[in-house]
Amino acid sequence: MAETVGVISTYQTDYRSQHPDVTFVEQAQQAAVGALHAGNMRPDDVDAVVFSLAPTNFMGVADADRWAIDYIFGAGKPMFRVHTGGATGGSAVHAAYSLVRAGTFRIVMVIGAERIAETPDAQAVLNTIFDLFYERDMPLSTNTSVALQASAYMQRHGITQEDLAQAVVRQRWNALRHPQAHLKGEITVGDVMASPMISYPLKLYDICPRSSGSAAMIVGNVEALDSFQSRPAFLNGIGSVTGTYWVGDRLSPTADIDYAEMSLTDFSGAACFRRADIKDPVKEIQVVELYDPYSLVGYVQLERLGFCPRGKAARLDSEGFWDLDGGQVAVNPSGGTLCSNPIAITGLARCIDAANQVMGTAGGIQVHGVRNALATAVGGISQFHNVTIFGEDHVPDREEV
Repeated sequence: MAETVGVISTYQTDYRSQHPDVTFVEQAQQAAVGALHAGNMRPDDVDAVVFSLAPTNFMGVADADRWAIDYIFGAGKPMFRVHTGGATGGSAVHAAYSLVRAGTFRIVMVIGAERIAETPDAQAVLNTIFDLFYERDMPLSTNTSVALQASAYMQRHGITQEDLAQAVVRQRWNALRHPQAHLKGEITVGDVMASPMISYPLKLYDICPRSSGSAAMIVGNVEALDSFQSRPAFLNGIGSVTGTYWVGDRLSPTADIDYAEMSLTDFSGAACFRRADIKDPVKEIQVVELYDPYSLVGYVQLERLGFCPRGKAARLDSEGFWDLDGGQVAVNPSGGTLCSNPIAITGLARCIDAANQVMGTAGGIQVHGVRNALATAVGGISQFHNVTIFGEDHVPDREEV
C-alpha cells in the first residue's frame, strides 16, 4: 500500500547575487541545519538525501553535490542527485515524494544550493543546452528563445508589453514582504518599460535576476509526521512531463507541442490535478507559486493550468485577480522566480513557499485560509515541466482508490 507523504519542515537562506562569506558546501549546510531545526529533528532522523543541483559549471566545480555530502549529514546514507535544468528543484521534490510513498524510506531531505553569480557569463553556460550543430550558432539563448515565445503569444492574443509588465510590478511588491527575496520594491509599469531592452519584447525588468542561496525541505510518512509535525502540508498530487530536445521541433506549425504557449503544462497539470482530485483550480486552490523567470511565463502557465481562458491572464491581472490581498487566487506571494532565481533550487523554493502557505508558516506573505497550494517548475527551453499540489488534508491518490 502506498504511503501518505507530507512536509515536515522547510528552510531557505536569503537570495542575493553572491554569498562571499560562505562556500557552496557551507551554504548547503545552512539549509540542512535550518530544516532540521525547524522540524526539531536530528541528522540521524533523516534516512536519505535528494540533492537538487543543476549545472555546476557556474562555479567551476564539477559534481558539487559530492563535495557537500559530509556537510549535510549525508555520509552513510543513500543520496541521489537530480538535474532537469530549471525544473530541478521540483523534480527533486517529486523524487523524495516517490521514495517515501514507495515505502523505501521514512524520512527524506531535499536540499540544494546555488552560486550562479560566480560565473562572469551565465548565458554562456546556459547556452550549452542547445544542439551544437543546428541551434547554438543562431545564436539562441534563454533570453532570445523566450523573446520568440513572447512575440508569438502577444501577436496571437493582442497583448502588449505594458500588459506583461504588470506581473513584474505585482511580484516586486509581493516580495517586499518576503525576507528571502532577491529583487523587491515598489515599481511601476513605466519603470519596467524604461528598463533597457534585452531581446524584444523583453526588457531588463521582464527578466529574473541571477540569485545565489540554498534551501531544504524534509518530507516523511505518517509515522514521521506524527512524530515531528502537527500541521503538515500533504503532497497530494504531482505531475511531470518532458518534451523533445530539439527546439526547432517545438516551433514547427505541425508540432504536437505548442512552444509559444507551453502546452507541456497541460499534461503535467492534468496528471497532478487528477491525483489530487482537483476539478476547479480557481475554487479549490488558493495560492499558486509559479516558476516564472520572465514576465510572460507565469501568465501562460495560469492559462494552461485552467485558472483562466487563453490570452486572459494579463488582463485579469489589471483587475486584481491574482493579488496577494483581495484577489481570487494569490499568484506568487513570494515574488516568484521573477524576483529570485537560484536555478538549481528555484523549483524547490517554489515548493517550499507553497508548502509554507498550507502549514501556516509563510510569515509576511501568508494568505488567509489556504487549503491547497500549487507549485510549478520549468527546465530547459520549456523542455521539462512539473506541477506539485500541497494540501492541508491528505487526499488519496485516485490511483489508490
